[in-house]
Amino acid sequence: MDGLPLALSTAGAYLDQVALSVSDYLRLYKESWIQLHKSGPELSSYDETLYSTWNISYDHVKQENDLSAKLLCFWAYFDSQDIWLELLQHDDSDTPDWVRQLVKDKISFHKAMRVLSSHGLVEVHASPQELVESSGYSMHGCVHSWTINVLNQTWDYGLASLAVGFVASHVPEEGTDQPWLLQQRLIQHAIRCSYILLNDLLTDTEMEWAWYNIGSLYDQLGKNVEAETMYQTALQKSKKVWGPEHTQTLNIVNNLGLLYVDQNKLTEAEPMYQAALQGYEKIWGPDHSETLDVVNNLGLLYMEQGKLAEAEQMYQRALQGKEKELGPGHARTLDIVNNLGLLYTEQGKLVEAEQMYQRALQGKEKELGPERIKTSDTFHNLGILYENQGKLVEAEEMYQKALKGYEKVVGTNNVTTYRPELETIFNLGSLFEDQDDWAKARVYYSKALVGYEKVLGPDHAQTQELQDLLHDLDVKEKNKTLELEKEPSNDPLEASAEETPSVSKRQRLV
Repeated sequence: MDGLPLALSTAGAYLDQVALSVSDYLRLYKESWIQLHKSGPELSSYDETLYSTWNISYDHVKQENDLSAKLLCFWAYFDSQDIWLELLQHDDSDTPDWVRQLVKDKISFHKAMRVLSSHGLVEVHASPQELVESSGYSMHGCVHSWTINVLNQTWDYGLASLAVGFVASHVPEEGTDQPWLLQQRLIQHAIRCSYILLNDLLTDTEMEWAWYNIGSLYDQLGKNVEAETMYQTALQKSKKVWGPEHTQTLNIVNNLGLLYVDQNKLTEAEPMYQAALQGYEKIWGPDHSETLDVVNNLGLLYMEQGKLAEAEQMYQRALQGKEKELGPGHARTLDIVNNLGLLYTEQGKLVEAEQMYQRALQGKEKELGPERIKTSDTFHNLGILYENQGKLVEAEEMYQKALKGYEKVVGTNNVTTYRPELETIFNLGSLFEDQDDWAKARVYYSKALVGYEKVLGPDHAQTQELQDLLHDLDVKEKNKTLELEKEPSNDPLEASAEETPSVSKRQRLV
């Protein structure tokens, strides 16, 4: 076996399970190698060694537990990491009987996994983050390649459709408790499903809902390019299946508008919102909550475009409608109040802005509690307002309350993957920089940088901007040290030459 650790550990696990001599195992190994060499794909000697070993184990797994063997084949259509019970529990008419039997309860599922684990093919997944739902199992990337290239040498379109359906069905909906935890578990499986979808490797080519759901997951995680690809294809398929005025089609149109705003493609966003609004008004009426959500989105767009009067008109329409339908203290009504605070801040009406934020804050603390996401969002915005007013003590208090609320809900282990919390951390760094407390500014900027590198990647504009800010702090501290070490000069020309250029400040995130 060329001393390959993976091959040796699998052989050892097999011999631990089966009453077989080493010489008999070697005979099986040679037979497996010859068979693989004849019928399998062209492989390197490294892969042939590993695959021959795993084929022997697979034959024994089939005899011991057929569900385990079928699960191993099915795994090829997911990512190699973190398969858990609830991910496979989406029962519908297309779900095979063996899958229903596998996931009918924890005992059946873990029994099948234990067989695979005892042969060294899978292991318990070690997650650094807090988990929602049950713990999962993972397999080595080389084992996963074997499941793809050997166990599924002939692509199974039915299993591929089933895997994509399971992942797409598991994307958390708005209002789900701690959705980011599930989003992080799903993303690698979504990437695998995207490959399957983009290469037309499904029996059901009209799974527009799957494109939409996976696009929504990318959108939630700030992966805008991937989200747009999924949404655009979902829109084409939905128009074909349901028609241009179906609610499913209009939902995709609305989400494309939101995505374009995130990408600062404001020209492309406006026709999306207008189309969604016309469709919702026709289906639901002008005062329906779904319609008013699009009205609110148009208000946000107009504010981004600098059309502040039009934005206020949209917000006021949305607010009046929400107050009438849901009541003045409902969380979704208070979202509009919060947005009016943003608008008044942009207009320089700081007194009115503070009134809106305070109303939103009081309502959210009463309706949701002080340590919830939406409450923390308003703390964050109020902190920005106070900082713009020069009330730095009050601003820090608001930012810290927002941070405390985010950490309470998200969990301290997940701080660096939750974007609203990262924005608050960044703003605290900016606040301390305004106060020339560079040591504290560095702590918060560095913490935010770790998160942006994880969530957005090292080459994203916001990541690069944080790196520049940290570099600017280095320059400031270096110049300050040089000033302290140098004897003071009475020459005004020399003093002027030593001044360092001011660093442009980053606009606060909201």
